[in-house]
Amino acid sequence: MRKRTEPVTLEHERCAAPDSSSSGSAASALDADCRLKQNLRLAGKGPAEPRCAADAGMKRALGRRKGLWFRLRKILLCVLGLYIAIPFLIKLCPGIQAKLIFLNFVRVPYFIDLKKPQDQGLNHTCNYYLQPEEDVTIGVWHTIPTVWWKNAQGKDQMWYEDALASSHPIILYLHGNAGTRGGDHRVELYKVLSSLGYHVVTFDYRGWGDSIGTPSERGMTYDALHVFDWIKARSGDNPVYIWGHSLGTGVATNLVRRLCERETPPDALILESPFTNIREEAKSHPFSVIYRYFPGFDWFFLDPITSSGIKFANDENVKHISCPLLILHAEDDPVVPFQLGKKLYNIAAPSRSFRDFKVQFIPFHSDLGYRHKYIYKSPELPRILREFLGKSEPEHQH
Repeated sequence: MRKRTEPVTLEHERCAAPDSSSSGSAASALDADCRLKQNLRLAGKGPAEPRCAADAGMKRALGRRKGLWFRLRKILLCVLGLYIAIPFLIKLCPGIQAKLIFLNFVRVPYFIDLKKPQDQGLNHTCNYYLQPEEDVTIGVWHTIPTVWWKNAQGKDQMWYEDALASSHPIILYLHGNAGTRGGDHRVELYKVLSSLGYHVVTFDYRGWGDSIGTPSERGMTYDALHVFDWIKARSGDNPVYIWGHSLGTGVATNLVRRLCERETPPDALILESPFTNIREEAKSHPFSVIYRYFPGFDWFFLDPITSSGIKFANDENVKHISCPLLILHAEDDPVVPFQLGKKLYNIAAPSRSFRDFKVQFIPFHSDLGYRHKYIYKSPELPRILREFLGKSEPEHQH
């Protein structure tokens, strides 16, 4: 029995031995596999320093974004604060609104000598200074008809004044806000009118250009009245027409209403780019766009204008004017909307004061690009003036 058992035992041990070696080799393989995976994990992580640099770079980028957003938010808050503060500032200081309407402190072009109109190509123009009131002096330019330019060379003020009594009609030109009587588009209009045979007399209101005094609607109107009377005292029976542009249309209708009330009307009134009244113009002006829907817009922005004594009520004045009226307006006018000029015409045309006088509205198509101050470029302007100023019978047309 023992002999038979022993082989069995030995066989069992021999069988067990291979199992032990197999288990050991499996364990070693497992260890190797674990080390390989650990190495792969380390390799997958990559170098520690680049990973840290990338994280730091991302943090810096986020920091810059936060800083930029903080600065942007600060700027937006400042702009918003200023946007809200301006209406209150204007309400508390109505004089600011008056300055924005007159813009007399804006002198364009700069560095020109208003005493020398010849520097602007007006070699047949004389510079005067008149005194409407004590402590008020206004600078005046008188351009004679182009046909006389040779005779005008070297002549003094007295010669120019005497020339007003010639057979040529006279236009008193009332310019708009900002700039001076030497403004580029104004000078170009003087040249056109002079070439058509008109004397052109223009001036800077008190506080504009080299004129001395404080701007106001009353003062501007009085300056215009003084120059008109000065012309009439020298012009004899020559026709005198009044031409107002932009803000100057407000001065023009103020003047002509006063002249009609004292029964010395001009021979015609020409309004270029006119508005109805200063409140409607201020509300329609491009500068008002950002505040047009601001709560209390009228109270903040328009009432201070009225409280400053500024009305320029063209729509009211035309009801009291008795002389021929011509309105010129470009459809693409960005400063005084075309609709305001048309509205003024619609108020004037049926007015009883114009019953015996013609009222004419001439639009200029937007394709022409005349905008607010370039109607003088129109090749039709000579014909328009000739037909309008050459007729006397009543006529209402547009």
